[in-house]
Amino acid sequence: MLPYKRSQRVGDLIREEIAEIIMNKLKDPRIGFVTVTGVDLSPDMKSARIFVSILKEEEQGHSLEALNSSRAFMRSILGKRLRMKYIPHLDFKLDESINYGFKIDKILKDIREKDEDA
Repeated sequence: MLPYKRSQRVGDLIREEIAEIIMNKLKDPRIGFVTVTGVDLSPDMKSARIFVSILKEEEQGHSLEALNSSRAFMRSILGKRLRMKYIPHLDFKLDESINYGFKIDKILKDIREKDEDA
């Protein structure tokens, strides 16, 4: 038996396919340097929340808007590539975990510097 649920395996597959679609199929100039960091698939696999990281902060709003406006196009391509009964509804969200990690790293660095000074 596999060590994790089917929805996680399908989510990983969707993440790879969406990343490839964004890289090779989307021609929208509003989309900057986008990295697909994860997919949170519902247990019934009818909706997928796709987390993306966008390199430049000033491009985040435009890129996220462009990705959400091209959901139907990406869903149709997924339908051709994946053999699933239902192709999930896609919803793109900005991944805040990277910024959160940088914040924690900075706090830990400040604590270490205070300990060294004392």
